[in-house]
Amino acid sequence: MATLAELARHRTSLGRVQIAHLQRLVAEWGMLADFCFADLLLLAPVVDSDSWLVLGQIRPTTGQTMYRADWVGEVLAGADHPHVAEAWNTGEIVVGDMAQVRGSDRVRVAAIPVRHDGAVLGVLTREWSPSVGRELGELERTYLEVFERFARMIADGEFPFAAERSSTAALPRVGDGVMLLDASERVEYASPNAVSALHRAGVQANAVGMRLAAIGFDDHPVRLAFESAAPATEEIEQVPEVIVLVRCLPLLKGGKVSGGVVLVRDISELRRRDRMLLSKDATIREIHHRVKNNLQTISSLLRLQGRRLESAEAKAAVEESVRRIRTIALVHETLSRDVGDDIDFNDILLPLAAMVEEGLQSPDRPVRLRISGDAGRLSANVATPLAVVLTELLQNAVDHAFVDGRPGTISVDMANDGSMLAVTVSDDGVGLPDDFLIEDATGLGLSIVRTLVTTELLGTIEMARADPGTVVSLRMLIPESYG
Repeated sequence: MATLAELARHRTSLGRVQIAHLQRLVAEWGMLADFCFADLLLLAPVVDSDSWLVLGQIRPTTGQTMYRADWVGEVLAGADHPHVAEAWNTGEIVVGDMAQVRGSDRVRVAAIPVRHDGAVLGVLTREWSPSVGRELGELERTYLEVFERFARMIADGEFPFAAERSSTAALPRVGDGVMLLDASERVEYASPNAVSALHRAGVQANAVGMRLAAIGFDDHPVRLAFESAAPATEEIEQVPEVIVLVRCLPLLKGGKVSGGVVLVRDISELRRRDRMLLSKDATIREIHHRVKNNLQTISSLLRLQGRRLESAEAKAAVEESVRRIRTIALVHETLSRDVGDDIDFNDILLPLAAMVEEGLQSPDRPVRLRISGDAGRLSANVATPLAVVLTELLQNAVDHAFVDGRPGTISVDMANDGSMLAVTVSDDGVGLPDDFLIEDATGLGLSIVRTLVTTELLGTIEMARADPGTVVSLRMLIPESYG
């Protein structure tokens, strides 16, 4: 489905700034739909036509929807929507009835012109089925009054607001709790859920007729919203372990604050979960840090043991073990600094290459390493064996590709398309024997590589002659959980 911006750019004459204003309205209109218990549609005139394009649609969570179908992107005949045309032409809110439109027998419509910088950009329609014989309760009357005040602000170009001082991904909704304030910041109405939220925050007094500060509730977001004539959102911890998210939206009339709407939501459980996750992440990072330290201790002990050995073959075997342990320790060191179970593999590859250069280089064997590409973020279950594989391949290239002290370059190229990781290790050395097959290789290093690639990484490996040198190609699927 096309976005509001795409529909507006291709089918209407709206400019970038005007589309941005409509996007801000759509970002807020879930609250408006809940206040008016009705479906909302956003319409704009189609270029060179008397029809209307539906740019957006939202259903209320506080009432029953009129429409099961989605109308976004549909073009509606202008003759069927005279109230929309009247609101567009006059710039005033128009209320009336529509008959047999979009599958409903009778629909009540309020067409609200959306104004910005003095120009009408589109029309917001509230569409509902009129109730017969039922008197509205206090909550319904108050919510409809709030919507009507927002509707007037939309028609006057005072809503949506251009910016908000504070923002959060868990903004409170109408169903969480609502308080209506007058121009002097006194509570005119508090919904049952708002009263419950105040009670959980330690406020037992009746809020109606009082300022929030007078009943012991932190009113900083209210004062901030009234002073700046813009929304303000803050988290308030009234009592230990009870956190209430408070959002205050000022109600404007003629550019002046005439009241405010306060939405409150108890987010204590969410914050407790956040703290638990942070504690869990810290614990996991500490575990990785300790594993890294233990591996470094093992590495140091092996070095001490290696110095006491007289056999050159035994010393070489110990040094190879030390190198592999240091490689795994490097992965755990990187994991100890990151939050989560996956890491940017380039953060491992660069220090890994430096470690290999430091351990393998000598003046009589000048070999350079070149790294290119991006492996992306990988799970620790993949990063650890892949790091060991690369270390073995680099060691193998230095030992066998550059004999007799000849200089050369080893290149590591990485490519991650989101589903497949491709790694290429190439050198410009002497190349492979003509009869070489990796499946028949008996050396410990290549045996480790072959086992890790096929069993741990569930990938494939190929080694082939190049002109000059050798090319090793690895390919492995990336699990969806972190790809």
